[in-house]
Amino acid sequence: MSTLSWEEFSKVELRVGRITQAEVFEKARRPAYVLQVDFGPEIGVRKSSAQITELYDPATLVGRLVVAVTNFPPKQIGPIMSECLVTGFHNADGAVALCVPDQDVPLGTRLM
Repeated sequence: MSTLSWEEFSKVELRVGRITQAEVFEKARRPAYVLQVDFGPEIGVRKSSAQITELYDPATLVGRLVVAVTNFPPKQIGPIMSECLVTGFHNADGAVALCVPDQDVPLGTRLM
């Protein structure tokens, strides 16, 4: 594993957002959802494609807090433009578990 300077890490904006909408990404090559994530008034709502279908269904995602990278450039994923990267970890079976704060925090709060 390579090391990262504090200056390099400080460039990554990991922020808390709340999922406001989740729907099946019908045209995805691998099973995924299209998420609308609200990061508060400073950043607003951003769209993301997330391959989290093994552990979550759309109805249970709405209202959940997530941690996402908000300063990547938008990326075209099939017919949608992904505007943030929702973070997660692969479990022992390879399914992605979301990275989430364990307490309620204001939307848009940056990871320190």
